[in-house]
Amino acid sequence: MSTESKKRRIAILGSTGSIGTQAIEVIRENPHLFEIELLTAGNNTELLIKQALEFTPNAVVIGNTDNYTLVKEALSHTDTKVFAGIDAIAQCVTMEGIDMVLTAMVGYAGLKPTIEAIKAKKPIALANKETLVVAGELINQLAIDNQVSIIPVDSEHSAIFQCLVGEGHNPIEKIILTASGGPFRGKKKADLIHISKAQALKHPNWTMGAKITIDSASLMNKGLEVIEAKWLFGLDPKQIEVVVHPQSIIHSLVQFEDGSLKAQLGLPDMKLPIQYALGFPQRIKNTFPRFNFADYSQLTFEQPDLETFRNLALAFEALDKKGNMPCILNAANEIAVQAFLEDKISFLGMSDLIEKCMQTATYINVPSYEDYVQTDIQVREMAMSYISKI
Repeated sequence: MSTESKKRRIAILGSTGSIGTQAIEVIRENPHLFEIELLTAGNNTELLIKQALEFTPNAVVIGNTDNYTLVKEALSHTDTKVFAGIDAIAQCVTMEGIDMVLTAMVGYAGLKPTIEAIKAKKPIALANKETLVVAGELINQLAIDNQVSIIPVDSEHSAIFQCLVGEGHNPIEKIILTASGGPFRGKKKADLIHISKAQALKHPNWTMGAKITIDSASLMNKGLEVIEAKWLFGLDPKQIEVVVHPQSIIHSLVQFEDGSLKAQLGLPDMKLPIQYALGFPQRIKNTFPRFNFADYSQLTFEQPDLETFRNLALAFEALDKKGNMPCILNAANEIAVQAFLEDKISFLGMSDLIEKCMQTATYINVPSYEDYVQTDIQVREMAMSYISKI
């Protein structure tokens, strides 16, 4: 990637979100290594247009078809092609000019485009954890069949991935995913009864979009990461451990069969794992702030409180049950988070809603892709009907 002819051409799915905009920053700082081939956004028309005017990609897709004309007219004087709709995103990721697809869409919506990108043999930089949560077995088999690499972007999974480079011949005893504990670390159920969305959106260490911030506050984000880790690294659920690490300096650890632990450390900055995934196997020089041990007199660790933060326990339960249960968990959670953000449900009520859906939704032991699609539809409808009863 050292010359113009070897620039890596990137598709960014979800370019206006938190991960997408930080990926844009990485690419902006490394114009000799990367160029943008495709940008997609759900609704943020203004920012998508601004990004397209700066980087002149081959194509852009606006997910909300109502905004197609606005984007089309704004880019009419450029050579950038404009499309609209979720199906268009899934089609555009297969374009011949794309060398890597960064999947940074939020939630279940990222599944279909990721599947189509893998079928088109595009390497994946995976920031959409729900893809593996919902359909991990299916995605893994597709990646094997098409000889496609999946490089994780989540800071925790990136840390595990980095620790495993060069260790392919050494079996993993277990991995340890670290969690900051979110804004309510140390709180008990009684403290969380009247939590507001403003309180839940104040994460102590990371700046993220609303959905993932709420997931972090409820520890569902860590639960989704547990399921994702199972598929990324071929692990048994018993090999995955979660530890609360409030400083967010150790991003995760791997323990090998000899008892040795390897960890990846750094300041909490998502640009580092984004850059690592886009540039892999190269490490790219940057000017990001550096970690200084003198600034951190203590790095502390504690066990997660599964009784108060039930979402993490529910995620482990879904992983144990396998089949479409993680898909049920994810769909119920997406509805629960949106309901909480709209003041329709309490913070603790999110876990009640998810658990009820897990107990009542149709369970399928060996689901197909169509089963995942139907499960997602069924559970969303079910969750919506339960909201007023929680």
